[in-house]
Amino acid sequence: MNEPFGRVIAAMVTPFAADGSVNYRVAEKLAAHLVDNGNDGLVICGTTGESPTLSWEEEYELFQVVQKAVGSKAKIIAGTGSNSTTEAIAATQKAAKLGLDGSLQVVPYYNKPPQEGLYSHFSAIAKACPDLPIMLYNVPSRTSRNLEAGTVAKLAQIDNIIAIKEASGDLEQACQIRCLTPPSFAIYSGEDVLTLPLLTVGGVGVVSVASHLVGNKMQEMITAYHQGNNQVAQAIQIELLPLFKALFATTNPIPVKKALNLQGWNVGGLRSPLCELQLNLVEDLKTILKELNLL
Repeated sequence: MNEPFGRVIAAMVTPFAADGSVNYRVAEKLAAHLVDNGNDGLVICGTTGESPTLSWEEEYELFQVVQKAVGSKAKIIAGTGSNSTTEAIAATQKAAKLGLDGSLQVVPYYNKPPQEGLYSHFSAIAKACPDLPIMLYNVPSRTSRNLEAGTVAKLAQIDNIIAIKEASGDLEQACQIRCLTPPSFAIYSGEDVLTLPLLTVGGVGVVSVASHLVGNKMQEMITAYHQGNNQVAQAIQIELLPLFKALFATTNPIPVKKALNLQGWNVGGLRSPLCELQLNLVEDLKTILKELNLL
């Protein structure tokens, strides 16, 4: 089974200092910690990293800081997508010059292109950066446009489009993608709670929020499934289910940043228009973290 970026990839948060600036020192330490605790790769400046409120200059600096922190121990995937094809190409070309391991390309948001427009968008980026592996990112709840299985199949014929982060929540669609694409094309779950179900229809792993906290457990679950230990995999899924739900009780990354701060990571707050976690949800989160011995 092809796992071009490994099995567990953390969609890493972006730490902020008290004044709202990016805290590169904490980012460096957090990246190293994540790699040492179950993560095969890191997505930098994705949705969980609050990419909509980061400048390209901040993102480019983060790529370099994280790359230096983890070296060759993990795959570094740059979130360089945009709803402007020209902007996405420029950002991806700049990131490619750093020698990163891949690029995450989100479906263009707000402007709602038809499937033909999506194909043109992604294929143009791939053509402009032929040596950089690309992971598509389908998250209709945020972009308002679904990247359909047939379009994914066409894009999978392009040499450097090698994977998809599938966060539609539709297992039937994931199954269709698996049926229409070659075995070399990797399907990653974009939702922690669907990691195990997606494995059963041909997925290889997850781009995870929960792996900030339980990366080793996520690895254990996936390994157990691939080794045929389905009862073990199922038991881990059930054990982690309350955490998966708590981390998405409101908009990501609000809960996971609170969880990290509760653990003493000092990743700071969130950039507006995101806001702090409601007090009742903080208490719920604390309870679950304590039950899992994470506090």
